[in-house]
Amino acid sequence: MKRIENEDLRRSEILNVNLSETTFRDVSLEGATFSDVNLSGASLEDVSLAGAVIRNANCSGVSIADARYDGMRIDGILVTDLLLHYRNKVETPGNA
Repeated sequence: MKRIENEDLRRSEILNVNLSETTFRDVSLEGATFSDVNLSGASLEDVSLAGAVIRNANCSGVSIADARYDGMRIDGILVTDLLLHYRNKVETPGNA
């Protein structure tokens, strides 16, 4: 296992690199651009995605829990509105 610690890699370009099963801890990727990246099976915990833009993504099977959704949109629809609508439908007696 290789270990990179206390390095400043700002403004680096990383091409054709295999980082499978790599652990990132206390890492700043602020303003980073990811293109043609495979995050299948990745685990993200205690991350800030504030202001992030995700386009042309396969989100099949993605699970998001214990997150803040204020201002988050999916296809232009506020997630908080979607959740409110869903919860109202589910909690209203007589809805099937």
